[in-house]
Amino acid sequence: MENQQPRVKKSVTNEEMEKNWIVRFDELKSKSIPLMFIDSIIPGHQRLNYALIGDTASENDKYSPEITEPHGFQIGMVKAPPGNGPAFHSHDYIEAFVPLTGKWRFYWGDSPEEIEGETIIDQWDMISLPPGLWRGFENISEEDAWCFAVLEQHKVYDGKDPYWAPEIIKQASEFGFHADEKGKMIKPDNFEELEKQIAEKLRAGER
Repeated sequence: MENQQPRVKKSVTNEEMEKNWIVRFDELKSKSIPLMFIDSIIPGHQRLNYALIGDTASENDKYSPEITEPHGFQIGMVKAPPGNGPAFHSHDYIEAFVPLTGKWRFYWGDSPEEIEGETIIDQWDMISLPPGLWRGFENISEEDAWCFAVLEQHKVYDGKDPYWAPEIIKQASEFGFHADEKGKMIKPDNFEELEKQIAEKLRAGER
């Protein structure tokens, strides 16, 4: 058998590795995105999102991932207070989730009008959600909890993403939040003020 070599031979210094290829959790916590999606303003769906690798699903263009080198996948994390999490939505790609802390309720359906199934997953469990399945999830713990997400590679702002249930679009619009046909957030005039308020509320436990 021939001696096989890695497909790419790359030299990386310690400094380059630290700067471009390592994400330190203590530093990441200060880079949370409180209004990453239009549903993030709705009570019961407020949370902090984190972009680690690739352009993870987002409607807010005010962010960049921690690791920008192209990968065949995309990684993000979410931290949510008790009773909070992403509202009912769908994507055109696979999402897989692993709770890092706490318990999470996942619910799903074939249409945005009806929830047809649900499950509770614990720390280190995993759930993989296929494209086109409507889903939502929430932290059902008594404390803030973290969830790790791996997404099938996709281009952001290349088409509608996420798709929101009509009721969620309506609720978000009552706060002045909308998304255009490419999935990019149309921010209200008081966006900066709202973002600051939500951030202070959700980050209070980190101090």
